[in-house]
Amino acid sequence: MERIQKADGLRTTESRLHALLRQGMAGDAAAYRDFLQATSTHLRAFLRHRLSRWPDEVEDLVQESLLAIHNQRLTYDTSVPLTSWMVAITKYKLIDWLRRHARREQHNDPISDEHELFSSADEEAREAQRDLAVLLARLPEQQQAAIRHTKLDGWSVRETATALRLSEASVKVAVHRGLKTLASLLREAP
Repeated sequence: MERIQKADGLRTTESRLHALLRQGMAGDAAAYRDFLQATSTHLRAFLRHRLSRWPDEVEDLVQESLLAIHNQRLTYDTSVPLTSWMVAITKYKLIDWLRRHARREQHNDPISDEHELFSSADEEAREAQRDLAVLLARLPEQQQAAIRHTKLDGWSVRETATALRLSEASVKVAVHRGLKTLASLLREAP
């Protein structure tokens, strides 16, 4: 059921963004502004999740991505989903940033021991993610989505409310109830 809702949500987002872009390219400045604003919301969430160690860099990359999308808009092939095309552009911007950042880090923070690259912390993080996924799966879908977006993906309550088509108050209630249930489940765990 959750997959169907996600697929419907993605199709709706895809259709809405595609229509706004088409209208914008036809000369409707308000539609194009709405397209860029909606796109920036999605890109911000996408980048926040991937740049959790560098939250100050998110906005710069959002702007770089929007500029690249704007500059490449005439090359968009309508047979490809618009959201996939935008994510691909954003990923390229992210990869470029990571390369530049890695070069700076290399000079400032040399790795003295190759074993640090393969620390057990990575495995522990993966285990924690699996445990969290199992716990979240026990919550109602609305609570799962609200917690994932606000607490794990770093979305704002407003962004989450928009994505889930709920009021901000409903998102806050879903997060509160979900966290309360998770705490209860953790207390019950052996």
